[in-house]
Amino acid sequence: MLKQAHAISEELIEWRRDFHMHPELGFDVHRTAGIVADELEKMGYRVKRGVGKTGVVAEIGEGGKVVAIRADMDALPIFEQNETEYASKTEGKMHACGHDSHTAMALGAARLLAKEKFNGRVRFLFQPCEETADEEGKSGAMRMYDEGAVDGVDYVIAQHVDPTQPVGTIAINEGPSGGGVDSWFAAIKGRGGHGAYPHKANDPFVMLAHVIMGLNAIVSRRLDPFEPAVVSIGVVNGGFAENVIPDKVELMGTIRFTSLETQKIIREEVARVFEVVKTLGGEYDLRFLFGGLPLVNDKHVAEMIEKVGKDLLGEDKVQPMHKTLGAEDFPEFLKRAPGAMYTLGTKIEGRPMYELHHPKFDLDERALPIGTAVLAETALRFLNS
Repeated sequence: MLKQAHAISEELIEWRRDFHMHPELGFDVHRTAGIVADELEKMGYRVKRGVGKTGVVAEIGEGGKVVAIRADMDALPIFEQNETEYASKTEGKMHACGHDSHTAMALGAARLLAKEKFNGRVRFLFQPCEETADEEGKSGAMRMYDEGAVDGVDYVIAQHVDPTQPVGTIAINEGPSGGGVDSWFAAIKGRGGHGAYPHKANDPFVMLAHVIMGLNAIVSRRLDPFEPAVVSIGVVNGGFAENVIPDKVELMGTIRFTSLETQKIIREEVARVFEVVKTLGGEYDLRFLFGGLPLVNDKHVAEMIEKVGKDLLGEDKVQPMHKTLGAEDFPEFLKRAPGAMYTLGTKIEGRPMYELHHPKFDLDERALPIGTAVLAETALRFLNS
């Protein structure tokens, strides 16, 4: 499979560069999804367009087990700073998270598997809007899940590029491997007044100071030290003049967790922290927005990916995944079927390393056939096992 993937390297690069030059955001991935659907139909797949608004579901084979391969298609609202020939042609939009390559490698895997004979079916899930959500707070995976994209699936796999690891390597492990995420939004309400007469006001900034201290104590003082979690403030807005005490301060933040029990505890503790506002004579509003489930890789699926990686790349080329509380919406699909996500080394040697979401992010395209082969071979072994 690796040899076959290398044989289509030029096509993989062409796909990836085309998607990179024409990035699309959120659910507005009409061009990308159209190209994906057209290519899959040429390969002989049964294709459904417009799943989860703009997603593409494609299947080949008959009966038996169903193995799904997922790829995300959306880009980020970032001004690209690379000067490559394939740099973004749309100002303010960029594939800075590698979704262009995820889409290209999944198409490559589809091409390889279309030529194979196997028992069962392979289903490809090309999803929009992994990076954000719609007005109802639903991401692309949530929308596709709701519309039955993984109904009947026995296993589901995915990959994500890793610019910190060398080409020719993958990383995988079982169990908790990525964070769940919630967003929270709050307003602290006091009584405004003149900056020279604070005693005649009820300063919401003083209340905010107590809230900040309390929020930063949740992980260190209210959670088990062995339970990974984060509570962060991302936005504080308040005031409009240097000599005016405002009547309200607004703030937003994120929480990360690896278990739903921890999520529940953090929500309760955040609400408890805001109660100090009432003690200080103010009022507050607080709401949470569910962002996504934690990534928990299935043991059986992770072991299969690990075996495939070692067989294709070598024993020393498969490492444990670096665990992170960064969030992915891939776990939505894991509500229906066991699955796992692995990371693919894409580091460019000889140039500074730029992390995901950086305006100078790029990847070594020699990794494309490797990711393609691991996806295809893993699906094939599940179907033939």
